[in-house]
Amino acid sequence: MTEKRATREAYGPTLVELVREGVDVVVVEADLSKSTTTAKFAAAYPERFFNTGVAEQNMIGTAAGLAVGGKVAFTGSFAVFATGRAYDQIRNTVCYSRLDVKLAPTHAGVTVGPDGGSHQMLEDLALMRVLPGMRVLVPADVNAAAAAIRLAATTPGPFYVRLGRAPVPVIYPADVELGVGRATVLQEGSDVTIAAVGVMVAEALAAADLLAADGIRAEVIDVFSVKPLDAETLLASAGKTGAVVTAEEHSVVGGLGSAVAELLAEHHPVPMRRIGVRDSFGTSGEPDELMAHYGLTAADVAAAARELVGKA
Repeated sequence: MTEKRATREAYGPTLVELVREGVDVVVVEADLSKSTTTAKFAAAYPERFFNTGVAEQNMIGTAAGLAVGGKVAFTGSFAVFATGRAYDQIRNTVCYSRLDVKLAPTHAGVTVGPDGGSHQMLEDLALMRVLPGMRVLVPADVNAAAAAIRLAATTPGPFYVRLGRAPVPVIYPADVELGVGRATVLQEGSDVTIAAVGVMVAEALAAADLLAADGIRAEVIDVFSVKPLDAETLLASAGKTGAVVTAEEHSVVGGLGSAVAELLAEHHPVPMRRIGVRDSFGTSGEPDELMAHYGLTAADVAAAARELVGKA
């Protein structure tokens, strides 16, 4: 994992490829196309690109109208604006009618960096998970992001794809095939399960290496599809290891940790720890500094795993 690329880099180029392959994609943006990379789509297909300006509610409404007209409508903006400012439109216009609108905002999580707490969206997974009919995908790298966008484009109904600004290690090959409702076991283990999403997948793999030095065999799972959740894979792993750590660049309230805790509580309770931001807004800093500040590093994941298996 030496190469690093931001997951947002997959967005515009993948949409261009989809149109060339015959998918009837349009893009509605809220004046952030350079940052989200949908500017690359606009350059290739200007007649399929619509910029509503700094008006996220209008962005969602326009996308909904295009979806009613038979288009596969993708939207842009930053995660904090795309989900927070336009929540009513997402709920009552897109999800209530099960429209073919795909939200794929960028700049999620604390790795947005110096933009600070106002722009570091840590609640979006909770907001999107609770919406009936919304599928929620969190890709771990640029290739998983391309796969997520393709899945959203070719599967009817609403989707939320969480993309990031900061470069992260490339984990998957360029032709990776992922699935809605599917998780991927990246490393098998027998002592503890580490279930992670997004930027935390690379941290989970690094944590597994740290644990291996202590004789602890960690199973690492890229959950990818936070909703629907891959219950079969997660329950099988929890049954094998008897302990679960979740890791996400999101609040521990309502995100991956909550989803996995709900699943385990109903079907197979085991000791569990949640790595994430704890009831706090973000703050300004460099991405690596903020990951350490909020306890989101490989060392933090490994420490939680050691505690669970009694080797802290």
